[in-house]
Amino acid sequence: MTEHVSRETTEVTIVTHLPPGDEPTGGVRSDHGVQVASSFARPVPAPDQHADTPLAAAAREHVDLAQRVQEIDAFRRPAETRIFVVANQKGGVGKTTTTVNIAAALALKGLRVLVVDLDPQGNASTALDVEHSEGTPGVYEAVVEGVPIEDLVRPAPALPGLTVLPASIDLAGAEIELVSLVARETRLDKAIQTHLHQRAAAGDRIDYVLIDCPPSLGLLTVNAMVAGREVLIPIQCEYYALEGLGQLLRNIELVRSHLNPDLDVSTILLTMYDARTNLSAGVAHEVREHFGSQVLTTAIPRSVRISEAPSYQQTVLTYDRSSSGALSYLEAAREITEAPRAQEAR
Repeated sequence: MTEHVSRETTEVTIVTHLPPGDEPTGGVRSDHGVQVASSFARPVPAPDQHADTPLAAAAREHVDLAQRVQEIDAFRRPAETRIFVVANQKGGVGKTTTTVNIAAALALKGLRVLVVDLDPQGNASTALDVEHSEGTPGVYEAVVEGVPIEDLVRPAPALPGLTVLPASIDLAGAEIELVSLVARETRLDKAIQTHLHQRAAAGDRIDYVLIDCPPSLGLLTVNAMVAGREVLIPIQCEYYALEGLGQLLRNIELVRSHLNPDLDVSTILLTMYDARTNLSAGVAHEVREHFGSQVLTTAIPRSVRISEAPSYQQTVLTYDRSSSGALSYLEAAREITEAPRAQEAR
């Protein structure tokens, strides 16, 4: 069936409900089997400004997100280097994703950042596009063999100002080797402090250190907690999200009591939040009720872009800076930099 529609400024021919194979040459078939002819006699007038389509709405949202990303100003440098331990022994909560994307956000906004990949899987190293194949010198050499971090760190190619102490599979045996070493719980702390002092003496002070812990509570995680000053805990907005959290908090308290009295759970970040579900809202409410001001206002949404980015050896901020995931991590990083302790000297 063909319908001819005449307008004062245009003439459009619309062909509808054609069976497959019968489309006129030069036309475009829609998802509903509707063919729209591509020939126009005269220029098409501007569409009704109130008209809306899913595609137009998505385009406007993308432009809006891009504008909001640009509007976030450069972050203020902290009074002293802040060292975060990103920990949660429950897998799949967005721990490594949070580490690399918060680090990327800080670096993109002008700060100097060091990421310490303490997970033998090396996922943080992968996301930051840093070599970490078997035999690559990295955190194992720093913790077990005492090699200076200065000789081991690598720059993240897409993120000026961000350096990485990579992890390789060699780190998997470090837990056993650390047992017999002197001062086994403080080896990472000494390595990081030496590196920070060297950078500061050279006039290139590091602003933030983020340590990505393995999903366990062994000696590597204890080393991270001794080296850190603040703990950032990502909590997934899913059922059983708080499972195992009590044990993590007890371990933090033990480390604080016996090894590092400065350690503090300063930041809780809700991840994989789905605004369409009551479950996410319920978990978020429960976490905020329990932890109060420690919970960031920003929650990280469940996002395809966030999930895709590591497969391209990127963070979501370098993969698609105009996505909702990128904006959320930028906002979360901004909250961290604006916390009162960011301006307090320790």
